Amino acid sequence: MAEHRSMQRAALLDAARTLLSEGGTEALTFPALAERTGLARSSVYEYFRSRGAVVEELCEVDFPVWAAEVEAAMAAEPSAEGKVEAYVRRQLALVGDRRHRAVVAISASELDAGAREKIRAAHGGLVAMIVEALAGLGHEQPRLAAMLLQGVVDAAVRRIELGAAEHPEAITEAAVAMALRGVRG
Repeated sequence: MAEHRSMQRAALLDAARTLLSEGGTEALTFPALAERTGLARSSVYEYFRSRGAVVEELCEVDFPVWAAEVEAAMAAEPSAEGKVEAYVRRQLALVGDRRHRAVVAISASELDAGAREKIRAAHGGLVAMIVEALAGLGHEQPRLAAMLLQGVVDAAVRRIELGAAEHPEAITEAAVAMALRGVRG
């Protein structure tokens, strides 16, 4: 019975990812989750008490996987500069991933305080990953530099998500250049 519940919960989360990536937060409804999973609408409430609870669980499940991919890309680089580049490139490479699209849709929505705090904490974990590399590059305030670097990444993510005129690779290259060389051309 526990295995069946676990499988149903995973199916609901997968359906939530799909709904969020295809239609944004408006698409994430309990009737839509029920339809996607073949469950009765009342059964969805047995797994999640609210839409916010679905969002919180998605953050708990997906963000650590995403962060681990960024961390692994950074760990593969021997130099501080290589780690910064990997930090930017890996995050931007994940933009097309359903997990990332769901997190972006989630973060753009109106969430309860608990869900917003989970997203903030997860982003804080990403920022913490890069502080040491920035210190290695000689930044006097590596934590501040890390937060600003994440701002560059977040802006590039939004640009890619919007389907900007620039190709995603061009946006990635511009973000990497900005991260490594600042605003100098």
